[in-house]
Amino acid sequence: MTRAAQASAVDPATHSSSRPRRSTAVSLVASCRPEQWTKNLFVFAALLFAKRLEDSHAVMLAVEAFVIFCALSSAVYLFNDIADRETDRAHPVKRLRPIASGALSTGLAGTAGVLLGGGGLVAAWAVAPALGMTAGAYLALQVLYSVFLKHVVILDALAIASGFVLRAVAGGVAIPVPVSNWLLACTTLLALFLALAKRRHELTALADGATRHRPILEEYSPYLLDQMIAVVTASAVVAYAAYTTSPETSAKLGTDRLALTIPFVLYGVFRYLYLVHRKDGGGNPSTLLLTDAPLLGCVVLWALAVVALLYTPVGHL
Repeated sequence: MTRAAQASAVDPATHSSSRPRRSTAVSLVASCRPEQWTKNLFVFAALLFAKRLEDSHAVMLAVEAFVIFCALSSAVYLFNDIADRETDRAHPVKRLRPIASGALSTGLAGTAGVLLGGGGLVAAWAVAPALGMTAGAYLALQVLYSVFLKHVVILDALAIASGFVLRAVAGGVAIPVPVSNWLLACTTLLALFLALAKRRHELTALADGATRHRPILEEYSPYLLDQMIAVVTASAVVAYAAYTTSPETSAKLGTDRLALTIPFVLYGVFRYLYLVHRKDGGGNPSTLLLTDAPLLGCVVLWALAVVALLYTPVGHL
């Protein structure tokens, strides 16, 4: 019997009783996936590259947009866990989630999801109508993904990537500043890279149980995903290199030294690929970022280098 089949045979109530019971509040917070909130850092991309980091009002608006998207994404996770609780119980890891294990009731989780989603939308409209529309588009995309898109090959990965793009757009409309085509292109390619790597991890880690957990995986193969990842990886690196070396970028940002950050991007991409292929990583990009010291260090150094080049005399030396 496979691990997935063994997991499905475990009664959630019995299984949860064999583990230390978490309080309802802790279970609710865990179901909101705070470790996934790092994905919402894409909200700050427009603030950083629009050179508004020294504008306290713009920073406050960006922080508000970040908090709003944390609430919206948490609502989405709660509703997804409610809808997927039966299939999650057949997964070797997801069966431990509070809703799947029975530690958190679906009624309480649904109420919290409504409050977080509704509150996030109201707050977004209060900040700016454009942010409200972007937040609404994000929730609509998540619903469409859960109902339909996650069952359509290729479109499932594109839908995941679109969620990241909407986060970046939200950061731009919240400030507000124009959202450049470069930002949209680089965000799309990076997000698609992460989405395809996640699919590959699911397919290889779950082996024979992969299609039972996520039926769309039957349409993929490791070889096909590797080909897609190779195309997206090359495109992402080329797009970022073109952006940093563009005369338009130099004129807009006031520095022609942004290309010095390309090595950080190369290392970050290569490190992620190493973790996917040699360490069986990629299933959870947020966790991977927070737990792999070299990858986290690379991202931090990239951000510090961008700040130094855009906001200090270093960019003009």
